[in-house]
Amino acid sequence: MPVRFLTLSIVFVVLWMFTSCESEELQEQPPNIVLFLVDDMGWQDTSVAFWTERTPFNDRYHTPNMERLAKQGMKFTQAYATQVCSPSRVSLMTGMNAARHRVTNWTLVKDSLQPMEKNHDSLEFPMWNVNGMSPFAGDSLAVHAMPLPQALHDMGYYTVHSGKAHLGAIGTPGADPVNLGFEVNIAGHAAGAPASYLGTDNFGNGQTENQFAGIPGLEKYYGKDIFLTEAITQEALAALDSVVTTAQPFFLYMSHYAVHTPIMADDRFVQKYYEKGLDSVEAKYASLVEGMDKSLGDIIDYIEEKDIADNTIILFMSDNGGLSAHGRGGEPNTHNKPLASGKGSIYEGGIREPMLVKWPDRTEPGSTSNYPLIIEDFYPTILEMAGIDSLQSIQKIDGQSFTAALTGKKEYAGGRSLFWHYPNEWGVDGPGIGAASAVRKGDWKFIYFHASRKMELYNLRDDIGETTNLFEDNPEKAKELAEILSKHLKDVGAQMPIDKLTGEKVEYPIEIMEANGE
Repeated sequence: MPVRFLTLSIVFVVLWMFTSCESEELQEQPPNIVLFLVDDMGWQDTSVAFWTERTPFNDRYHTPNMERLAKQGMKFTQAYATQVCSPSRVSLMTGMNAARHRVTNWTLVKDSLQPMEKNHDSLEFPMWNVNGMSPFAGDSLAVHAMPLPQALHDMGYYTVHSGKAHLGAIGTPGADPVNLGFEVNIAGHAAGAPASYLGTDNFGNGQTENQFAGIPGLEKYYGKDIFLTEAITQEALAALDSVVTTAQPFFLYMSHYAVHTPIMADDRFVQKYYEKGLDSVEAKYASLVEGMDKSLGDIIDYIEEKDIADNTIILFMSDNGGLSAHGRGGEPNTHNKPLASGKGSIYEGGIREPMLVKWPDRTEPGSTSNYPLIIEDFYPTILEMAGIDSLQSIQKIDGQSFTAALTGKKEYAGGRSLFWHYPNEWGVDGPGIGAASAVRKGDWKFIYFHASRKMELYNLRDDIGETTNLFEDNPEKAKELAEILSKHLKDVGAQMPIDKLTGEKVEYPIEIMEANGE
């Protein structure tokens, strides 16, 4: 063979080997992951219908980008979080059930119970992990765990936090997302709500009232006509610019302050809701929802424009049910219908969430799953998506991966139990609001209220609104679930309040039933 052809053959072989290796690397490259978390968004706060039929709320709200994501991915109709924010967020970051990690209420002041927990009429509340979560062993009143972003960072992910953190009390390590494994922190700190959504208000900085709620790190937007939702989205995408053209995968935790109070008008969207005839509060609330949806659309657009959509997973979730007991227009406790009650409640309106997932080449576009899951399931699921199968976590992980459900390989067989535990006081009155524990197994849900010792049983398939308590009609099922719940609380070392009248800890529900001969 002539030398020149031999040389060309060698070049072709080398090029083929290089191309093959490059192709193999591309196939093995971990996916980018966007976790889009909304604050206080209810199951019905969207034009995407998560029930078996559309409701008036689905026609009220305008969320075209949620609709877009639902068409591209999978809609989950039975996704759950806890009743209030910090417990959900810590479960998300640790994979632990709230009863186990003991951050069972919202955090803010270091080493202190919430004011409304200090003078309850009948219960003395336990000293739960009021300082939130910590990456360091030995921090008092904090759960020590391997945070999700740290696990991803250690495996080579570029980790970005944008928005609300609310994972640790003021002055604790967990208050700063950088301590939890995020390389970039945009606007995250100890507080769980902004003093203002408006750049013209400097996002609440400098206000004498609610001084802890001024949003940090956004000085470039001070005095400008920009809404907080827009500002943190722009900053998040700017943070990604440095890695989208490289082989390094990224994890973006887009954690919005919206739609939490204060309910303020996003002027880009509010006028249409006034014209629909909504009252001022509800029109402003709807504009918060639509502003959040625009952020989702901006992120999807960015991913498509950067030509990384085929290797980017998007997960959409809310941290608790929609606000309804106070602070809203119209009749209280009706804003999540057909679900009962709202934020702070153990009823479905307080814990059932809108959830969407797009996993390219895995989820079937436009599909729906009725698979029940809970927020601690995101931890093992995201790790599995990232290809991390040998994590040596510090904590016991309660969550279960739902990747098989995403690919249609697994349907819910009714065997797994989901648990809630809230030995605390939120400070607002309303149906199902207050210290309580609950379990769902299959179609059945059992609730135990700590102060009254009242027990309730519902069949959610037949009665999604929890209107008919079947406790007396089906004592066998009630006892079965009481035993399951009681065993879980014992196994994880769940804290229980003390009854001020007796000075004893509130009994487990099965103990009450057995004492009554049931």
